[in-house]
Amino acid sequence: MCRWGRLFVVVCALGALVAALPAGAAPGKVLKIALHVYRTGPFAPGGSGIAGGLEDYFALTNVKGGVEGYRIEWEECEFAYDTARGVECYERHKANMPFVIPLSTGLTYALLERSERDQIPLLTMGYGRSDATDGRTFPWIFFGPAANYWSQAASWIRYLAAREGGEGNLRGKKLALLHLDIPYGREPIPMFQRLAARFGFEFRNFPLPMPGIEQSAAWVDIARRYQADYVFQWNWGASCTVPFTEMSKVGFSVERFLGVWWCGSEEDVRPAGKLAVGYVAANFHGAGRNYPVIREILEKVHGAGRGNIETARVGTVFYNRGVIHGIVLVEAMRNALRQYGPPLTGKKMRDALEALEITEARTRELGAWRFVPPFKHTPDYHGGISGMFVQRWDGTEWKVLPGYWNPYEELVWQVVREQAAEYRRQRGR
Repeated sequence: MCRWGRLFVVVCALGALVAALPAGAAPGKVLKIALHVYRTGPFAPGGSGIAGGLEDYFALTNVKGGVEGYRIEWEECEFAYDTARGVECYERHKANMPFVIPLSTGLTYALLERSERDQIPLLTMGYGRSDATDGRTFPWIFFGPAANYWSQAASWIRYLAAREGGEGNLRGKKLALLHLDIPYGREPIPMFQRLAARFGFEFRNFPLPMPGIEQSAAWVDIARRYQADYVFQWNWGASCTVPFTEMSKVGFSVERFLGVWWCGSEEDVRPAGKLAVGYVAANFHGAGRNYPVIREILEKVHGAGRGNIETARVGTVFYNRGVIHGIVLVEAMRNALRQYGPPLTGKKMRDALEALEITEARTRELGAWRFVPPFKHTPDYHGGISGMFVQRWDGTEWKVLPGYWNPYEELVWQVVREQAAEYRRQRGR
């Protein structure tokens, strides 16, 4: 791989960029792809894990013959989770972007109209603009197998209702949302407000200025003034770890602290030590190394010295999420090349993503059964209405709790359609 810094200066040799030609790939058959990444800054734990998993899956694909005989040749553009830098990356390298993985809700919003103008699809797996589930209104955005944030918020309330012994027992409860004060952190608020009105619980959000490291005052407000029964965190990077220390200072129980799936990886809890034991977070895919696809990466990529991240991080939640990005994108690239032929363009990728279905049978063929959930896109539905499971940190690893928690689907669809209609109205469509 090759990486650009702020000025996009190439800092690695060409030999490091081009892996050995895989078996079955014809000389000169290359798919050149530029990627948004952030391996630096306060959000590096998540960004580096996802990038490493994605690139390792690309490397595995190359080892196994490429995509329809084409070798993937990728290049990184480091944007440090900074929206302005992310837009700069896009504008400079969009000629080599048949798709974009923004890895940022703020960047997703910033690229929305640009990607449509330039006909380059966005894959926002588990984040981004929730009303983009409506494929007719947002034809260039896709969620893949992951829920949008409104679905995740609704799934959390269904989980809490079961934990409390029924939806009726939510009435009078005080729920708090501790979140980064950016589009990502604010995205679930409308759904929590709708659900509060439906079930009679009290809801209040507590925004944190970026990068969310200073949380002392917020925790005093949450625990002592508001006296929350439960707290959700919608943070990212280092701001996911800070709460464990701060809540211990104000006597708030970690058993009542619940995390978005961007605060649910090993990197979020290990630095907190014993303070994080008992914490629960959402997830939508498998963790650990006990999957054929992960074992194959360890053998054929890391075993051959071609890894794109420290081997110790292979199998962590964020790493595996990167592998799932790779699976979805390689399947779409393969279908695009089979149906439309080369070159691989944004328009062909959009059409392939819109028709993409990964069945349970296909996950078995990919060595990803029970690792990536089956899903299907359609022209009307670009993903995002799906559930989650809950995992608890035991001090050593994540343990999945019983149950799979689906959202209040009809309510999520209602809000999706309302907000999508408002978007169309604002743009005169």
